[in-house]
Amino acid sequence: MHPKLDQRGALVIASALLSCGGADAFTVDISAASPRAIYLQVGIGSFTGTYSGGGTPAVNPTVNVVSVAVPATQVGNTVAQAMTTNSTASNSFYDNFAFCSAPAQLYIGGFYRRTNNNAATAASLTASSPANLVNAAGDTIPFTQIQWTSSGNGDTGAQPFLAGAFTGGTQTIGTISRNQWAESCHTFSYRNTLVVPAGTYTGRVTYTLTAP
Repeated sequence: MHPKLDQRGALVIASALLSCGGADAFTVDISAASPRAIYLQVGIGSFTGTYSGGGTPAVNPTVNVVSVAVPATQVGNTVAQAMTTNSTASNSFYDNFAFCSAPAQLYIGGFYRRTNNNAATAASLTASSPANLVNAAGDTIPFTQIQWTSSGNGDTGAQPFLAGAFTGGTQTIGTISRNQWAESCHTFSYRNTLVVPAGTYTGRVTYTLTAP
């Protein structure tokens, strides 16, 4: 993530995130198949077709940025500042439904597929963030100043990837059950409870999906 106070005194916070509709939250069972596979998309991803249409995922090296510009008169006034992303990913690669609302929201989703339906521990999604965002002068903002809500267009139930805040370490964001597709839309904000020097503060969050 990258917070910044420019030369005019406006605080800009940006976060670089590493990319690798019903009444309830969108999780859906998928058929067991070979090969065993996991897929994670954070922001922009790549997929041939849709999963429900027989498509397959691909590697996408894009690192999306989440940012906000805080006016100088509002720096540290404890009013949370909405952040936006440069990701254009709104539609789900499961069925092409417009699940998220970019750039206000960041899409997070994927699947965990095994070759059978035997009981198995869920795949775990973690996010690793450094302790602080840092500017060129060495000034810092704790990563705990960045928080998010979780939702999805048409959803009303609890999300697979819950709302929270970065801890400045490795934390569990959610899980994907065996033979399941799951997705959420995260809306980030900067808590803005600290008065910090001008500068561009940056840091990177890495999301990892791990299957047993």
